[in-house]
Amino acid sequence: MLLAMTPFRPFIALAILALAARSAQAQIPGTELTQVLASRPALESLLTRLNDAAQSRDFSASVRDQAKRQADQVRARLADGDFHVGDRIALVVESESTLTNTYIVSSGRVLILPNVGSIPLQGVLRFDLTDYLTQRLRQYLRDPKVRAQSMIRVEITGAVGKQGFWTVPVDIAVDSVYGIAGGIGTTADLKKMKIERAGETLFEGQALHQVIIEGTTIDALGIQAGDVFSVEALPVKNPNPAQRVQLIQYLLTIPVSLFALGRLLGF
Repeated sequence: MLLAMTPFRPFIALAILALAARSAQAQIPGTELTQVLASRPALESLLTRLNDAAQSRDFSASVRDQAKRQADQVRARLADGDFHVGDRIALVVESESTLTNTYIVSSGRVLILPNVGSIPLQGVLRFDLTDYLTQRLRQYLRDPKVRAQSMIRVEITGAVGKQGFWTVPVDIAVDSVYGIAGGIGTTADLKKMKIERAGETLFEGQALHQVIIEGTTIDALGIQAGDVFSVEALPVKNPNPAQRVQLIQYLLTIPVSLFALGRLLGF
């Protein structure tokens, strides 16, 4: 069954990276993407900036290390593409009901389509998916009209409406991911939100708040299937000693009140 397609929003202000630097004036050079999905030229530009930041003495060692890790992730994304085994692609081919469906990326990073066979996705970015599939299907169809949307399965945990694994489109903003899980609960500690991959923190604290404020999409952050979006709950506050004494005194008055009420009613 074809999943509902989310409209592709044409333009939205994005910021790939917002990291704290040694001084208020010094920030790691980022790049503002004007597309919902990150294009290859935009990622290549970001990689150059991150490499420069990783070698710059304007930043602390920890910030340079973080820039280097981000650069490694972008480099791998450019080389390998965005698609991994288990990702989902919602495909619509006009007047071709046989091909219009939602498919799961198979082993070897290939998309297996009926009457077409395997289409390799190695090195393909989400930004290029519709054009790429259109080009491949021209080998089998005359002037195919293609729309394709990438979706991944992520884990959402903590103080949200409903924890679990959710399949989400990659062109949505980070805060919309939490919305899919029923939204952030009233007990959530917004200072303890983070995104993790295999136990390693990708974004948290001020950096994560910044990308949420600017409406950054999960594609712009390079989110992959299996990444974890979490938000901790605020700790339950125990009453202070004075409040505990008042509570005990109140509880002790309950039997007396019940006894007096019983006598009054003739029990």
